Amino acid sequence: MTMEDNLATCSLLSVSDKSLSLESAKADITPIPKPGSAEFARLCRALDHRSFGYRVIKRLFDIVFSACVVIVGFIPSVILSIAVAAETKGSPIYSQMRVGKHGKPFRIYKFRSMVADADDVGKYFTPEQLVVWKRERKVDNDPRITKLGRIIRETSIDELPQFLNVLSGQISIIGPRPITYDELREFGDDAALLCSLPGGVTGLWQVSKRNDATFESGERQRIELEYVRKAGLVMDAKCFFGTFGAIFGKNRSGR
Repeated sequence: MTMEDNLATCSLLSVSDKSLSLESAKADITPIPKPGSAEFARLCRALDHRSFGYRVIKRLFDIVFSACVVIVGFIPSVILSIAVAAETKGSPIYSQMRVGKHGKPFRIYKFRSMVADADDVGKYFTPEQLVVWKRERKVDNDPRITKLGRIIRETSIDELPQFLNVLSGQISIIGPRPITYDELREFGDDAALLCSLPGGVTGLWQVSKRNDATFESGERQRIELEYVRKAGLVMDAKCFFGTFGAIFGKNRSGR
């Protein structure tokens, strides 16, 4: 065998070894479990880094604060429900399925701030708005929002029914914004990390760059995951008190 033949053989063996290494590496990669499955829930629990003490304190705060809001806000909520129903036909309460802790689905509640058939986006959006909606699940100057709806959105009053979700333990007062399964795909391999703790009525995204942070830019994902990684009493206090600035301050977020 000539020297050229030996070199060719070595080259083929090298390429073959690299191919085998790549195949082995691919085989070692464990696919991310499907959200909502038992495997996904186990992965979420494994990624939950919060201490037992923190979780107890957080849950106690959720129960006490939410109970106070529900009691104090009962009569105003009844009045608002009548006003919403009087402005446009339909139930004054809007509900939608969202992804909860460990990927478990739950129904979230809000005061309806849009027309009753708001889910029929093709009826109200221009082609350009539809493109934005499919990407971000929101559009500027949304034509579906009612006059009263704009007011309750700007003051976040539409979120009041979510304190019932908090009392039931489906979400917390502070946490990542509960999202749909379609939106969860935007988090890729970090989906389980996001679902490792319950979502919240308010959180870091709402008090920071709510209107500017988009899924397309990746900023929305970065902010939500930052909260998950830094979740603790200090972070929760920052988000809780920052919410008042987001609602009533000069740079209030509005939606």
